[in-house]
Amino acid sequence: MLIDDHFKPQPTDIIITTSPKCSTTWLRALVLSIINRHSFDLRDHPLHKANPRELVPFFEAFIHKGGSTPFVDGIPSPCLLSTHLLYSLFPTRMIDDTSACHFVYICRDPKDVLVAKWHFANKLRPKELPPISLEETFDLFCKGVSHYRPFWDHSPKKVLFLKYEDVKKEPLGCVRKVAEFLGVPFTPEEENKEFVEQIVKQCSFESMSSQYVNKLDKKYQQSSISNSDFFRKGEVGDWVNHLSPQMAENLDQITEQKLQHIGFNFY
Repeated sequence: MLIDDHFKPQPTDIIITTSPKCSTTWLRALVLSIINRHSFDLRDHPLHKANPRELVPFFEAFIHKGGSTPFVDGIPSPCLLSTHLLYSLFPTRMIDDTSACHFVYICRDPKDVLVAKWHFANKLRPKELPPISLEETFDLFCKGVSHYRPFWDHSPKKVLFLKYEDVKKEPLGCVRKVAEFLGVPFTPEEENKEFVEQIVKQCSFESMSSQYVNKLDKKYQQSSISNSDFFRKGEVGDWVNHLSPQMAENLDQITEQKLQHIGFNFY
């Protein structure tokens, strides 16, 4: 409601939209690097000194009660924001046919999302409490009990839709696709200078997780989450190391049932 009442979208605004643990950090880094590729030297890039969450504001964490949006006013155009909110919760003026905003959305195999959420939740769990079991996490996830609504409710229709698995498999092509969608395609000169390859390398899991700032037990904006908590494995199919065949089959069936109305599947 605060966004509806007080946020004034501009034609150049870019909203990175994800369900939690679907590679928000990676997409933040990629889009930031794409749109600012002429503003920063790759050898001394802000991503070498700060976690992507510090460079791309989290929409719902920064808009203040009472409608204050000073963080947006201070961001140079194009304004790049990140959110876990459902696409359907945004004001009509941001998502209709005359929308001023560009939404970039990434999804991920729900089995890998489940495992990532389980690890992440246990990292944040108070030490005096026992860890949450995988079985309990699986049961809650399948029932749709999740912060920011059930995983399957995150299915925006008027956005650039990316699959995590596709970005991992063809990162160069996906970076070019994002740049085209945002109206800043790579020029032949940039292609010859391997701008795309440099961005992919800079934003890779190996590169970002090795940055000193991302190894720190550093909290941000009174959060209990450390920078290092955002980097676990970044692999496709890690769920096979955690879920039983029966759990995987059950989750696949639920996913197919929930998404059949939009004709989408992960496989």
